Amino acid sequence: MKKYLSLLIVLLLVGTVGISAARAETSVSLDAQGEVKLDGSGGKMQELRKEMQDKKMELKAGFEAKRQEMKTKWESLRLEAKAKMEALKEKVKEEKDAAKAKIKELRITGRENALARFDVAISRMSTLSDKVSLHITNLKAKDIDVTAATAFVVTADAKLEAAKAKTVAVNELLSKSVDQLTAEEKTKLRTLTQETQALLQDARQALKEAVKALKEAVRIKIEAKAKVKAETSTEATTQ
Repeated sequence: MKKYLSLLIVLLLVGTVGISAARAETSVSLDAQGEVKLDGSGGKMQELRKEMQDKKMELKAGFEAKRQEMKTKWESLRLEAKAKMEALKEKVKEEKDAAKAKIKELRITGRENALARFDVAISRMSTLSDKVSLHITNLKAKDIDVTAATAFVVTADAKLEAAKAKTVAVNELLSKSVDQLTAEEKTKLRTLTQETQALLQDARQALKEAVKALKEAVRIKIEAKAKVKAETSTEATTQ
């Protein structure tokens, strides 16, 4: 719940930016959907509106293409992991000794559960990264500086991809045989698990920093709009 609270704050601040902009500039307001609306019938106003809409659509398309590519790749790896485990289950059926077969079944179930926990953790982090990236796209379309936040998301995604690679290695280790792991394999598994957890924590921290950077960027935008409004009011008074 706490992870998404900061994102909600960012959304509220974005609304404040739009409202401040509408008050500071009489030619700019927001429509019912919260999109920028340019008042008046001048050709320049219409061109600016179209340019801003095209820019937003372009950014959104690029974001979606990148995310879809990553999602497709990960889904392929997940299906491959499940296929290998299913192959092990079929192999267990060849065991004639009922007691040994039961032990092997329980071993496979334990391994599947371990891989499922990694899968859930990575899926949650991917979803959070998607949400932050979408907010970045929306704020960038509103001419808010998202450079710092973007850098943090890039770091988070790199950590997340590295974590996925570690889980692939874990799957390779656990699905190559129904036999008990050797001491060396257990050590390798422990190391991979610790490294994966560390990478996921790093990714989460980077996303938290990205949210902080977005909040700061929105704050700066609000203050800039307020300053322009104050200066405009002062000039109108002195004239």
